[in-house]
Amino acid sequence: MSMRPPFHRLAPPALAVLLLSACAAVEPPPSPPAVAPPHWQAPLPHGGRLADLTRWWQQFDDPLLTQLIDAAQQESPSLAAAASRLEQSRAARVAAGAALLPTLDATASMGRGRSDLGTPIGSSRSAGLQASWELDLFGGVQAARAAAQARLDGAQASWHAARVSVAAEVAGHYVALRACEAQVVQTRADAASRAESARLTELSARAGFQSLADAALARASAAQGNALLTARQAQCDVELKALVALTGADEPGLRGRLAAATARLPRPEQIAVHAVPGELLNQRPDLYASGRELVAASGDLLQSRAAALPRITLAGSVDASRLDYGASQVDGTTWSVGPLAVTLPLFDAGTRRANVEAARAAYDAAAVAYRGQLRSAVREVEEALVQLDSTAVRAADARTAAEGYEYAFHATERRHQSGAASLFELEDARRSAVQAQSGLIDLQRERVAAWISLYRALGGGWTSADAAAADPQAQNR
Repeated sequence: MSMRPPFHRLAPPALAVLLLSACAAVEPPPSPPAVAPPHWQAPLPHGGRLADLTRWWQQFDDPLLTQLIDAAQQESPSLAAAASRLEQSRAARVAAGAALLPTLDATASMGRGRSDLGTPIGSSRSAGLQASWELDLFGGVQAARAAAQARLDGAQASWHAARVSVAAEVAGHYVALRACEAQVVQTRADAASRAESARLTELSARAGFQSLADAALARASAAQGNALLTARQAQCDVELKALVALTGADEPGLRGRLAAATARLPRPEQIAVHAVPGELLNQRPDLYASGRELVAASGDLLQSRAAALPRITLAGSVDASRLDYGASQVDGTTWSVGPLAVTLPLFDAGTRRANVEAARAAYDAAAVAYRGQLRSAVREVEEALVQLDSTAVRAADARTAAEGYEYAFHATERRHQSGAASLFELEDARRSAVQAQSGLIDLQRERVAAWISLYRALGGGWTSADAAAADPQAQNR
């Protein structure tokens, strides 16, 4: 007959082995390194001082632009959604933290009756407290709280990223509108010049001094000028309606406010880029949020692993009771500590294992997304730097071309009036002058847009130190 050790002697060593193996099973996954280039490849803007990006819009010397940005941030559905996600994350963090602490419930009961035929009718009343606590032996609850905290940090950063995005979007449409207005001013003057040339050519053709073909060409040129003017005006209306939609402003009122500085493009302060690409990790709220999501995914994985391990819970209660049986009364207090329960998962048809695999896949996806976000951030800065360098190099040539074509057009116009140049020469000179002026305005708009893109790509003045700041609703832009 074999001798087996009693269960109370066998259980502690087995449980110890189980706990050690479980602890090894919930080690966190390694975090993928964030690899950024050691330096920028595109030329950095020269001559600019380091502007305070948190107040960069005020340095445009355009009060209406800052007012529109403020209004858009109040009305933005994306910003409201980001604020809602922030509140949800804050509530989830509180709930996850509460899971680490015991729960306490109040109970009360009352009844009347008799338990058997030999006892009189009686009543009972009791009130008490019940407590329970799950010991976080394997760190699953702590991992859930860490994941909730990471998502809260990411939601705060995403709120800032939404503000930066809204500001850049409004500024982009505003600059496009001002450039369009400048194009309209130039196109209107050109259309008026074409109309006057057509009128004079028509009179000359009727008098027999010019051919009917010249008159037809002049009329076609005037019509083309009017069509271009109409198209430009429609483009301006589209940009204005975009601002109306973004800011929630009254359109007639906004038109009146815009009229004070028609066709004047804002001039931003230059931004000196002193940071290296790796420092984007500390000044891009979207990158920070992506990194925190990776941390949260790691916590989810740890929590799913811990769910497949034993659970240990402790309960207790205390009750004050009173029993009435006819003329007899009994008062007293009852209490209990326990049970100390250990729950060991045995069979769930693969549910917990599937949850672990799903959490691991989510972690891998978050890691890939984080690395991709970093590459995108570096690319956005590089592209903005390329555009800035390109517009700076092209600026002098564009001005020279516009001035030269304008001079040539006026010279050809005088020659045409004296009969030394044909109408074809005049229209060709006009076309070149118009294109050069339009190109110069487009270049100015492109350069301001490049500064705005760089502002956005550099994080809009946000830093990782802001992650622990107060509630965003209390912050001033």
